[in-house]
Amino acid sequence: MAGFSFLAVCGGSNRRRWLVGGSSGVIVGALVVLCLASVEPPPRAEVSQAEVPANSASIDASQYPSLQAALDALPATGGIVRIPPGRYSIEKPLVLTRGNTRLEGAGPATLIINNCQPGEPTLVVRAEGSGTKASSSLWRVEITALRLQGDHAAVDAKMTQAQSGPGILAQNVNELFIHGITVDHHGSHGIYLLNCYENPRIIGCNITYNRGVGINIEGGHDIVVASNQLEENQIAVRCADGFNLCMTGNNIDDHLGDGVVIENTYGSVVSGNMIEECQGTAIVLDRDCYGITLSANVIAHNFGGGIRLLDAWGCAVSANTFVLNGKDSLWVGPESGRITITGNNFCDSFVSPSTRRSGTDNFAGGTRLTGTTDIAISGNQFSGLDGPAVVADEGCRRLVIVGNVVTDVNKKLEGVHPAFHLPELEGLIFRDNLLPEGMSQNEK
Repeated sequence: MAGFSFLAVCGGSNRRRWLVGGSSGVIVGALVVLCLASVEPPPRAEVSQAEVPANSASIDASQYPSLQAALDALPATGGIVRIPPGRYSIEKPLVLTRGNTRLEGAGPATLIINNCQPGEPTLVVRAEGSGTKASSSLWRVEITALRLQGDHAAVDAKMTQAQSGPGILAQNVNELFIHGITVDHHGSHGIYLLNCYENPRIIGCNITYNRGVGINIEGGHDIVVASNQLEENQIAVRCADGFNLCMTGNNIDDHLGDGVVIENTYGSVVSGNMIEECQGTAIVLDRDCYGITLSANVIAHNFGGGIRLLDAWGCAVSANTFVLNGKDSLWVGPESGRITITGNNFCDSFVSPSTRRSGTDNFAGGTRLTGTTDIAISGNQFSGLDGPAVVADEGCRRLVIVGNVVTDVNKKLEGVHPAFHLPELEGLIFRDNLLPEGMSQNEK
């Protein structure tokens, strides 16, 4: 092989090869063969057989005399209970007391009807004996593909005088996962989570016509409420005494009271929700809330107003669309402060060259500040409002109102009125707001 010098480098996943100092198809081919032959294949991974407890369970509820008997057949290690399609009327609440369990139906064709005593829930999830031992808890329970109906006389989308308790009452259940279920026509809450502290998730459910709260969460942490449909409950969602609520992508419509109520909760986000036609207020923050962001929601045609910050601190209200809200689209009260209000749109039904609605159906409110302090209002659009863009009272302090756009406000007031109503305040910065021609800045 005189006249040739070569260097072959091979190995690893790339198997690189170089030939230097000459050319020969035979030599190159030989080098490649030798190089590939010298690479040892990686060792085969050890694949261990799954350890299945001898008493694990996959239960077909149709093989048991009752649904409760099927749930009771679960061993302590848990398992899965499948309920086939059918109409199941129960006279006592179903009680699930096993963790590491999945309760599964066949979608709305699996209908469980509460025919229990007044005030009793349809499904209870708790550790055995936790009624007397509050510290007992379950871990990892999944509920999916069921319909729970609280009133045997209910017909589709009609409200009833249901007397039952909650659809689901879960107590001290960690890593609870509820998805793809329908809960309707209960005399109390649709889903009630009590001290389900670690990572509760409620996703993709349809919760309607319950006479209490659609989803009522007390004492939760790292909570996910996402992509649910809620209609004509008393209140859609309530989160109290909790932490880190992530509420996104829900559709909330036609509630008899408020839409979303958050109390004594911090570090949370309410974003990307559609909240429409609540008889009360779309979103309420109360009882020592702090560090909460309300952003990118559409808050439409709510008769009690858009957002009420009753007791909220260090919160952001940003990039929401407030359209056709009665009373005030945003109200910040004397027990709230240090609030950022930016990038929102406050509007009526205007589509050039006129409004789509008329009269009382075209009402639209702005922002009202009552006795609050340290408020930044910037970069918002105020248009087509019944009254001024922003109204503040004499109890307010340290307001920054800068860089907002104001068009066609004070529609329901007689005469000519300024865009803002701000008294002489301590620490007021008020400038660079863009107004329509001929409208003055402020009415003191």
